[in-house]
Amino acid sequence: MQTDLTPLPSSLRDATRTGKSKGASALGGSADLKQLAFKSQKSKVKTVPHPIKNRYKLRLSTSAACVLLLLTTACSQGETKSAQSINANSASTVAASNNISTLRIGYVGSSEPTGPLGWAKKKGILERELQKAGFKDVTFARFPNGPDLNEALVAGQLDVGSLGDTPAIVLRARGVETRLLRITQFNTTAWLVAKKNGARSLAELKGQKIATQKGSYMHRYLLGLLAEAKIAKDVKVVHLMTTEAKAALERGDVAAYATSSDLGPFLKSQGFPVIDSSANHKGLSGTSLVVATESFLAKQPDFPQKFNAILTEAAKDLKANSEEYYQYHAQITKYPVDIIKVSFPLKQVSEEPLPAEGVKLLEGTKNFLVSQGLAKSNFKLTDWVEK
Repeated sequence: MQTDLTPLPSSLRDATRTGKSKGASALGGSADLKQLAFKSQKSKVKTVPHPIKNRYKLRLSTSAACVLLLLTTACSQGETKSAQSINANSASTVAASNNISTLRIGYVGSSEPTGPLGWAKKKGILERELQKAGFKDVTFARFPNGPDLNEALVAGQLDVGSLGDTPAIVLRARGVETRLLRITQFNTTAWLVAKKNGARSLAELKGQKIATQKGSYMHRYLLGLLAEAKIAKDVKVVHLMTTEAKAALERGDVAAYATSSDLGPFLKSQGFPVIDSSANHKGLSGTSLVVATESFLAKQPDFPQKFNAILTEAAKDLKANSEEYYQYHAQITKYPVDIIKVSFPLKQVSEEPLPAEGVKLLEGTKNFLVSQGLAKSNFKLTDWVEK
């Protein structure tokens, strides 16, 4: 597979601009990140400027920076949109300090979290139970993708992260001290969608450009798919955020896009042909995880048990009130309800912390990332799981 380190056409440049940090990867390592405060107020959304984008001058060549990012995180050549912070519990502004009474949660997604975590927040389960556990405040910070969330974990700006398996594994494989608390969803489908009047099979993609959001479970799916089809060396894979995918396909800037569980069915409904999905390949679907930093858990040893109890209650309530949940999920993501029902089947939502099928998928993902050199080192999942 060729890694595209040259600029894309002008129509894509804004969506694929290289991050400008002094030798910093999407995993973190930035001293200025420690100055970032996730401030929030009740019922308000505050925009937090992305520290890498706004505080650094380019000191590596574009190619060198891209290589560094690819080797360390397989991601984030693109411009990062701002994180958003939402206070779940307090009207007062809370600085991102190491205050043990404030729980700082980061998540990847829309304006509000979805799944069991989002439902626990929406229904008041999270606030109620965390107050019992001694937390006076809970802050939420939103990130456009997993590697950006990783930066905040490394910089000590988050205690807990809700993200996909690929960035979480890559971070742990670099020796960053996180613990796996839970698998919230498994068998998450990724889709390969082509431009209209373009390729209709994998073979027809030879010599063309395929985009995906690097560092994501969709990226891992695409790499695995290309390896299976033995055409990895015959295509170029470039980074593009999901928010730019539809426009890029419409313009013909890319031949195909490997996309998420919800955007795939939506693009299909808009007339874009689907070439493939991870549901057709054993082991290529994704899992969604919750991790916490070891430094936080050292001060809160009972947290994993309490937090898992919250998410278990939320998962059960979500399933018991599925229509209400789907309406909420659709409102948050701006997709039609029928698309959400296809992309988020409730059988994928785990009521237990470590479902056997999810663990098996996670092990396969880890082994693949290690074999491709995208995860720096191998490790035992049993050593990662918080006991």
